[in-house]
Amino acid sequence: MIRTEADVPGAAGPHACMILADLGADVVRVERPAAGLDPLSGMPDHLLRGRRSFAADLKQPGDAATVRRLIDAADVLVEGYRPGVAERLGVGPETVCASNPRLVYARMTCWGQDGPRRA
Repeated sequence: MIRTEADVPGAAGPHACMILADLGADVVRVERPAAGLDPLSGMPDHLLRGRRSFAADLKQPGDAATVRRLIDAADVLVEGYRPGVAERLGVGPETVCASNPRLVYARMTCWGQDGPRRA
């Protein structure tokens, strides 16, 4: 299972991945460099328990290629970006499901599909 991170700590995606990790799933968190701390307290985010993580900048070709190889071997991808961001970064459902047809792509966002914060 792969989890890409959005800027929404405590949202549905991290919580769902925490539960899956608690149930024994091998969850790998892909996060931006320097992420993973609660920005207000500097303390670790406890929703991250039970999973491995590594930092990758999806705007960098080498990092993006590494993440795509990881996605090609995954069963599930949980994504929580604002609408359109995953597509711009090359990890949208059409792109990754074309190279891994058995992948379950779970888009969990609390931004909504329309409104002032949608994109």
